[in-house]
Amino acid sequence: MSSLSAPHPHAAATPGASFTGDRRGADSGEQRDPIRALIAVPTLDSGAADAGAAALAKILSQAGHRPIVVSRLGRLVADVTAAGAEFVALDMGGKNPISIIRNGFTLMRIARERRCDLIHAHGRAAAWSAFLAARLTGLPFVTSWYKGFRDQNILKHFYNGVMARGDRVVAASEQLAQLVNDRYGIDWERITVLPSSIDFERFDPAQVTRERVETLRRSWGIKPDTKVILVVGRILRRKGHHVMVRAAQRLKDMGFKDFLCVFVGEDRGHTHYTGELWDLVLTTRTMDVVRMAAPVADMPAAYAAAAVVVSAAVQPEGLQRAILEAQAMGRPVIVSDLGAGPDVVLTAPAVPDGRVTGLRYAASDDAALAEALVRLFSMPEPNRRAMGARGRDWVCAHFEPALVAEQTLRLYAAVAGRMASRAPRRRRRAIKSSSLRALAATSSGIEYNSLAKTREPR
Repeated sequence: MSSLSAPHPHAAATPGASFTGDRRGADSGEQRDPIRALIAVPTLDSGAADAGAAALAKILSQAGHRPIVVSRLGRLVADVTAAGAEFVALDMGGKNPISIIRNGFTLMRIARERRCDLIHAHGRAAAWSAFLAARLTGLPFVTSWYKGFRDQNILKHFYNGVMARGDRVVAASEQLAQLVNDRYGIDWERITVLPSSIDFERFDPAQVTRERVETLRRSWGIKPDTKVILVVGRILRRKGHHVMVRAAQRLKDMGFKDFLCVFVGEDRGHTHYTGELWDLVLTTRTMDVVRMAAPVADMPAAYAAAAVVVSAAVQPEGLQRAILEAQAMGRPVIVSDLGAGPDVVLTAPAVPDGRVTGLRYAASDDAALAEALVRLFSMPEPNRRAMGARGRDWVCAHFEPALVAEQTLRLYAAVAGRMASRAPRRRRRAIKSSSLRALAATSSGIEYNSLAKTREPR
């Protein structure tokens, strides 16, 4: 393949154009028959699916496999190509049925040209296109769940259901795996729990200098003795920022002082939630204790600057990378019962007090969140430090990158091998659809430019 550096995230790109990293990791571990995986993800910016797809590409490349990541341009493209994966620019985030179908035929052509062994979807819009491509090519179809989607009506249930149609369904946590099974009744044999891994060298409290922390606190306008309650994640209703605002009001009413809630996350302007949140801040008179900060590049310093990290999620969040990172940084955490499962945060009464890594409260209950914050801040400082240290020990033992990589490669080996015999049957079923044949003819004019060399015969 051509060796090209990643484009600037905001640079214009022809849909279908591909960019390939230098394969430094892949060349060192080249295999006789590497797995060629087509990875479809809506965006490569800051979401859990985005980071998960980039991490997967790195794992596969370093093991000598051939990941091809198809997505809209974003800031994680550089990470994907640096890992040695191929990147194909295509807007996979649209929910328009015509766009989804056209993308499906584009993925089909990519899969056939690259002689892919499987198609792995991250995100629903991308999954519908990937599902179509898998049916047309007869390839195994894998999906990854990073959160529990809202399932408020039949149409939403159907739309979300593509994520349960995988030959293998990957859940980021045990809690999320149970949710998938409860909603769609799929066999447990098809569900695999693969947690995210954390860069423990980057998120190491011993590596974060006091100067980095103080620089960040000054940028937030925080006094030295102010306790920071950090909430990390995009400004979305399901993240529960409004619950945190109401909890902050309760803390003020109780007479608590010297604390500040800092919301760190992107606001993409897709909803009116940010405006509603500001209205709530004004209504509750919490302007002095709530700060909406811009996205932070130095997240290790942000965690180090916090007294506690909170997930106020009001929908099932699966495995939040921010909660893992916070614990890796030795910070105590408070999570709603939808924000993290018992495999992520150890809380009483599931474990003895001497093993807890955080506190848990009932989702959407701002009074319970305020009570949990009061309890944490009432602890002696050594107790809070000990809780944070246990959190680091827990995530280092259970979310270690080498372990996650080993589990991922084992899954891929099983899918690429065991599913091969099913291809002819699936291809025949796809060809029977006259409507799909008509759409194939319609979409044949989609421009697809490849910068890759022709692959050698397998």
